[in-house]
Amino acid sequence: MELEEAEQATGTPLSDVIFCVLDIETAGGSPNGAGITEIAAVKYQGGYEIDRFNVLIDPETTIPSFIVILTGISDSMVRNQPTIREHIAPLLEFIGDSVLVAHNARFDIGFINAALDRFDMPLLSHKVVDTLQLARRLIRSEVPNCKLSTLASYLNLNHQPIHRALDDVLATGDLLHYLIERASSLGTHCLDDLIALPQMSSHPQSGKLKLTEDLPRTCGVYFFVDAQNDILYVGKASNIRSRVRSYFGTGESRNKVGKLLKIMQGVHFIETPDILTAEVIESRIISRARPRYNHAGTRADKYSYVRFTTDDDWPRLVVTKVPSPKGITIGPFTTKAMARDIVDAIESVIPLSRCTVRMGRNYSPPSDAEVCSAARLGLAQCPCSGTADPTEYARLVAVVSDTLLGNPADVIALLTTKMHKHSEAKRYEDAAFIRDRIINLETALERQKQAQELCSSGDLTFEHEGIIYEVSHGILRNTRRENQLFAPMQNSGIAVEHLTAPPESALIHDTLVRTDALNEVMCISRFVRKNEIAIA
Repeated sequence: MELEEAEQATGTPLSDVIFCVLDIETAGGSPNGAGITEIAAVKYQGGYEIDRFNVLIDPETTIPSFIVILTGISDSMVRNQPTIREHIAPLLEFIGDSVLVAHNARFDIGFINAALDRFDMPLLSHKVVDTLQLARRLIRSEVPNCKLSTLASYLNLNHQPIHRALDDVLATGDLLHYLIERASSLGTHCLDDLIALPQMSSHPQSGKLKLTEDLPRTCGVYFFVDAQNDILYVGKASNIRSRVRSYFGTGESRNKVGKLLKIMQGVHFIETPDILTAEVIESRIISRARPRYNHAGTRADKYSYVRFTTDDDWPRLVVTKVPSPKGITIGPFTTKAMARDIVDAIESVIPLSRCTVRMGRNYSPPSDAEVCSAARLGLAQCPCSGTADPTEYARLVAVVSDTLLGNPADVIALLTTKMHKHSEAKRYEDAAFIRDRIINLETALERQKQAQELCSSGDLTFEHEGIIYEVSHGILRNTRRENQLFAPMQNSGIAVEHLTAPPESALIHDTLVRTDALNEVMCISRFVRKNEIAIA
C-alpha cells in the first residue's frame, strides 16, 4: 500500500514503465473486411529491450496484390499459419499490463479490438502512447511529415521500417525513446505526462510547461503568479500537477485562459491532506487576495437570503443580498433564484402580504385604497388597503415563522395537498412542479439547520477517512493525519495572512452573515452533510 501511495503521489517514472511497442500488417485497411497477416511486439523498460513477440497469421482471406508488393507477405507465406483466433491469447499474455505503444495506434489497436470483439473477449483497455501524435506535438515543424519512414530517415534512427511488423516495431521503439528525450525538456518525466502531452498540441505557451516540472501529484491548492509574484489565479485540485498541466491542453483554449498563461511567470502550490482543506484555503485566498482571474462569483457576494420581516406589523417574505439580525433570516443560497423559489413555495399556499406600500405603526389606509392584484386573486392578504384581518394574519405569521425555524410540517402538508389535487385532475406537470418545490424547501431548511448547528457547536473535532478536522464555530482551524499536523506554508510562496482562519465567529444573531468566513462555513457544512458526519 505504501508503494502504491508513493507512486500515485509522484507518478510512474518513465524509466520504470514497461512499454509494449506493437505493429501489425494486414490484408486491407479495414478490420471489417481484411484480416491480420503479421503481428510483432517488443517490450522495453528503461530504454532496453526485454522481450519480443512475432508471428505470421492466416488472414482467412486473399491478400490483395498491392499489399503483397507493399509488405512482401503473400498468400503462400501465411497459408499454413495459425489464424488470429489461435494467436490472440498468447498475444494478450505477452502484452500483460504493459503500456501499449504504436505509430498511429488507432489502426493497430482497432484491428486487434475487432478480433477480440468477434470472439466475445474484453477489448484492450491499456494505457496507450501514440508515437504519431507525440511526433506531431514535438517535432512536426522539423520534418516534412510524421510518417514512420520519414521520421526514421530524418532522425537517423537505428532501425528503418519496411512494412514488416518486427522492423516497424523496432523503428517505433527507437522513435519512442527519441521522443521521450525531447519531451523531457517540457518537464515530462512520468507516464501520465507523456500520455497527456499530445493533447497540448501547438499551445502558444507550451514552453512554460517546464514550470510544472516540480509540481506534486497530490491534493492541494495551486497559484499562477506574475513576474512580481502577485497572485493571478487560485485553484484547487486532487492532483495539482495534472490539473495545472491541463491548462495547456486543447480543451483549455478559452480566451481568458490564454491571457492568463501569457502573463503567468510561475506556479506555487500548497499540498493538503484532502480536498476539503484545499477548498477552504482556496476560499480564504480568493477572499483576501482577490486574484484578477478568479470569478467574482466565487466570493461571498454571490449569496442571497430569505428574510421574514417579523419586526414589521405586517410581516412579509423578501429576498435580500444582505442578511439582518431583525426578523428571521435563512440562507445563504448560492443564487437569487434559489432564494426566490423558497419564497414562491411558501407564498403559493400561505397568503402573506405582498404589499409594497410602506406601512408604519400608525398607518391608516386611505378610503380609496385599491386591493393589490395578488389579493384580488386570492393569493395574498392586503394590509395596505385595510382588508387584512390582523388575527388571521398573526396565525399565518406563526405558521411561516415555524417553517423558517425548521418546523415546516404545516406548509409541507398544504403543498402536498395541492400537489395531489393537480395529480387527480391529471395536471401532472403542475403536480411535478409542486413536488419539486416541496423537495427544494425541505432541502433548504435541512441545509440551514446543519449550517447553524455547525456554527453553534463551538469547538469540535471529527474524523473522516483517516483525516482529523478541528473546527471552531464553522471555521477550519487544523487538519491532520493522526499526529501529523498540516503545514500549509510548505512550498507556497504565499503570504501567511492569506491562509489564517478568520477570527470572527460565523454565527451572529442566530444567522449566517456575509463575512470572509461565509464561503468556508458553507464548504464545511456541505462536506459534513455529504459524508453524514455527526457533529452533535
